[in-house]
Amino acid sequence: MAAMRPTNKRKRRRKVVRQKVCRLCENKIAHIDFKDVELLRRYQTEAGKILPCRITGNCFKHQKMLSAAIKRARVLALVP
Repeated sequence: MAAMRPTNKRKRRRKVVRQKVCRLCENKIAHIDFKDVELLRRYQTEAGKILPCRITGNCFKHQKMLSAAIKRARVLALVP
């Protein structure tokens, strides 16, 4: 017969994940301006990549507006 595994089972605790809140909805921002460079830089990495909504907690509507504003600002060389 094959060797049996030890029977000491560990209980795994689930990590409690809080629902992230859209900061733009919280501040009641209806439109994201591509000229607002400080806001756009907060949602980018050092390399200039757009952070996904699962990290930032943005809702779908604001994430779409944010990515469009960042892409417009890139064309005008306001952000990397």
